[in-house]
Amino acid sequence: MRAVNLLPQDRGQRTIKKESLPVLIGACSGVLVAAVLGAMFMMGSGKIAAQQRKTDDLNRIYQALPPPPAGPSVAQQQLAGEQSARVSALSTALTSRVDWDRIFREFSLVLPNDVWLTTLTAKSPISPLTNAASSAGGAPSEFTIQGRTYSHDGVARLLSRLQVVPDLTNVQLVSSSLSKVGGQDVVDFTIAADIKVSGAPGA
Repeated sequence: MRAVNLLPQDRGQRTIKKESLPVLIGACSGVLVAAVLGAMFMMGSGKIAAQQRKTDDLNRIYQALPPPPAGPSVAQQQLAGEQSARVSALSTALTSRVDWDRIFREFSLVLPNDVWLTTLTAKSPISPLTNAASSAGGAPSEFTIQGRTYSHDGVARLLSRLQVVPDLTNVQLVSSSLSKVGGQDVVDFTIAADIKVSGAPGA
């Protein structure tokens, strides 16, 4: 004998389950999207907070820096100008400084034995420009000697030797005349030159 199920079929329940499945999927999807958005929001908030902390640290470092030093005062600027003028004046003085010991030593080495001096006048050049102007054609006046020798050849010999003295320039014979002293023929002469200083053209 075949068994027969006499209980009524639960069609309504199956219908309810099939209809609630899309709703359940939609709810799960909504929860998943909300979770992803929440995670992204938390990550973005963390990055913003880190950047804000970095900005705050930089602001604290900037505020801790000492104030910039004040510019030079009017008195300091005036003092700097005076110092510059003094340095310039000192440089000019050193440029026209003359080593007289060396010049006289060189002159004594070239002075012939048959020549004797009566006067010698020497003065420092005013500036290298003055020295250059004298060398360009002006009469020399910074180194002047007067003396005597026995002949005009002795004067010419002295003049040629003075030409090779490194510290003398523009060497010229001013005058030369024959006279007698105690029955001896002598030649009185005057020779002038300029002092060569550093900074002058050709020095």
